[in-house]
Amino acid sequence: MTLRRYDLIVFDWDGTLIDSAAKIVRCFQSAAREAGLVPPADSEVRNIIGLGLKEALDTLLPAADEASRNRVIECYRHHFMNLDETETPLFPGVLEGLTKLSEAGFQLAIATGKARRGLDRALRETAVSHYFCATRCADEARSKPHPQMLHDLLGFTGVATERALMVGDTTYDLQMAFAAAMGSVAVTYGAHERDRLLSHNPLGCFDSFANVCQWLEATAG
Repeated sequence: MTLRRYDLIVFDWDGTLIDSAAKIVRCFQSAAREAGLVPPADSEVRNIIGLGLKEALDTLLPAADEASRNRVIECYRHHFMNLDETETPLFPGVLEGLTKLSEAGFQLAIATGKARRGLDRALRETAVSHYFCATRCADEARSKPHPQMLHDLLGFTGVATERALMVGDTTYDLQMAFAAAMGSVAVTYGAHERDRLLSHNPLGCFDSFANVCQWLEATAG
């Protein structure tokens, strides 16, 4: 019998499983305006998707003082959780793919730049929490690309590093996996462009979630 190459598949959330880029962009821009700052361009916000809020602001608003940054964080969270009504659906094929992978015996987990409150709400709204054996958020560990979230998930599941795989849509996901000595694959339908993702040498670069699942099924023999 052919052994499965991977036992644990760790997914990023925003841009990999759920189509939330438009909402993140709008909420960041609204938060900057409320804090009296010039809102960043769409492309600038898309670039930081995947980072924790503090790390995102270090990139987006490097000249802003601490009080302004704290105001942006407060406003962003309020817009994202309460005010902005931009839809954030699962990407096509995600629900079917998670079902297939789970039924095939893969353990599934999440490593995300979201805070715990935001991820738990998103999991409830999408009704997919039962697919994941563990999740890790940016307010529980160091932000991507630091590997702590992956180290925590490996420790929780007991899976060896070489039997785990990271799936993400940003270079931060791929850098995190590299720092953890873990394999990774990239998806091109999220925040970062294909060429940028390929520069980090993922094992695969896929245009749909269905293609990711087909590749994983192939590794299982």
